[in-house]
Amino acid sequence: MQMYIPLAQIDEAAQALLRKTLHRPRVAVILGSGLNDLADSVQKADRIPYSDLPNFPVSTVQGHAGCFVAGELEGRTVLVMQGRIHYYEGYSMGQVTLPVRVMQRIGVETLIVTNAAGGVHPDFQPGDVMLITDNLNLMGMSGLNPLMGPNLDEIGPRFPDMSQAYDQVLCDLARHAAKENGVPLREGVYAGLSGPSFESPADLRFLRLAGADAVGMSTVPEVIVARHGGMRVLGLSGISNKANLDGSTITTHAEVIEAGKIITPKVEKIIRGVLRTMQAV
Repeated sequence: MQMYIPLAQIDEAAQALLRKTLHRPRVAVILGSGLNDLADSVQKADRIPYSDLPNFPVSTVQGHAGCFVAGELEGRTVLVMQGRIHYYEGYSMGQVTLPVRVMQRIGVETLIVTNAAGGVHPDFQPGDVMLITDNLNLMGMSGLNPLMGPNLDEIGPRFPDMSQAYDQVLCDLARHAAKENGVPLREGVYAGLSGPSFESPADLRFLRLAGADAVGMSTVPEVIVARHGGMRVLGLSGISNKANLDGSTITTHAEVIEAGKIITPKVEKIIRGVLRTMQAV
C-alpha cells in the first residue's frame, strides 16, 4: 500500500486524464453512495474509467461506478467523480485523496463533495439533505490525516488552516438554491469515520455528544486535501438512514443505496442552482 503519493505520480495521472478529454473543468463534483445518477445529467460527456489512469486506485464498493465524467452542466465545465475511493477499501490516505490532487493539477478550483450519511441529529430523517457547515476529523485525530508525510510545497503549506473548510459564499448559494427549488435543507456537522462497520449505539451517542449531526465514512480527507491546495469546498450529505442510538434497528448498505434514489434529485437541484449562480461570483 503506497502511503505517500509523490508529485510526479500525481502529475502522470493528471496528464493522462487531460489526454482523454478536451474539457478543462474548473469545478469538480464527488458523488457519494447511491448518488451516481447525477453524472447522467452531464452534457457532451467524456467518461474516463479510473482503471485507465496510471497510479490510480479503483473503487470497489457497490453504488460507486468508478469513473470520471467530464463535460458541461448548467453552462459550466465540470469534472464529476462517479464513485469515490474509501480508506476502508484497503487504500492509503494518499490513494484515497489522489483524485483531489489530480483535480488540483488540472486546474480545478472548486470542489463540491457529496456523501451518504447516517442522521445523528434526532430531527433528521432518511431522504433529508444536509449542508455541511463543519466536520469532525475523527480519522485524522487517530493519526490518519491525508497530509502525513513530506509536504507538497508546490501545492500548499505544511500546516493548512481548517477553520473555514466549507466556503461561506458557496454555502449561501446552496441555501438559496435549495429555497428556490423547494428543497428543505438541513445544516450541521459531519463526522468522518474510517468504517466499514456501521457505528454502534454507543459510538453514535458519543458522536452526538461531540456535536455531530451526521456521520459517514468519507469526505473529510478529501476536504482537507482540497483546502491544502486552496480549493473552495461545498459539502452536501444525503441522509440515508436514521442513526441507531438505542440498538433497536439494523443499518444496511442496501438501505443507503435505496435512499439515494430519493436524495439524488434534491442534491441535483441544489448543485445545478449553485453552478448557475456561481457564474456571478
